[in-house]
Amino acid sequence: MNEKKKWYDYLWIFSLTYLILGFFNILFAWLGLLCFFIPLLIAVVKGNKAYCNKYCGRGQLFSLVGGRFGLSRKKDIPRWMKSNYFRYGFLIFFFVMFFLMLWNTWLVFDGVKTLGTAVTLLWTFRLPWRWAYHGTLFSEGVAQFAFGFYSVMLTSTVLGFLTMVLFKPRSWCVYCPMGTMTQLICKAKNVTSSQKR
Repeated sequence: MNEKKKWYDYLWIFSLTYLILGFFNILFAWLGLLCFFIPLLIAVVKGNKAYCNKYCGRGQLFSLVGGRFGLSRKKDIPRWMKSNYFRYGFLIFFFVMFFLMLWNTWLVFDGVKTLGTAVTLLWTFRLPWRWAYHGTLFSEGVAQFAFGFYSVMLTSTVLGFLTMVLFKPRSWCVYCPMGTMTQLICKAKNVTSSQKR
């Protein structure tokens, strides 16, 4: 007998809606910050990876497309992709790219650089995205952050789909930077808790 689905089993709809909204209006990209702060908050407060296990809409989307729709080869992910070297290395690389994006945003806020209405896919390919920008009441830096952040979210989704097709549906979760970061927070929290006993 199938278990009754919970509300959080449908969070894949949020992930899909987010990508669609960012296609039509780039300022919706700011909503993606929820996917950054909520996992960190849960890890800090609860000391567990409940977000990854229950609430990650992107992971659910990969499960749905790769599992139910059969678009995954369902092969084990290579051992090297599970290694700490790769996972931590990817986390560092991800942070470097993220801070470069923040730096470019700051330059636009400061008026040193003009707004770039493009989305950068896989940190390499600049895709024109100007149709999704309709102006803002705020500084153009707000839009620059949106373009940069949507680039990050789209890139990680594409990587997730690639690994979903090649390996098991949720293979992205093995090396997801947020998953690695929350795991580090949980480990640190558990060490601190055990020292207090």
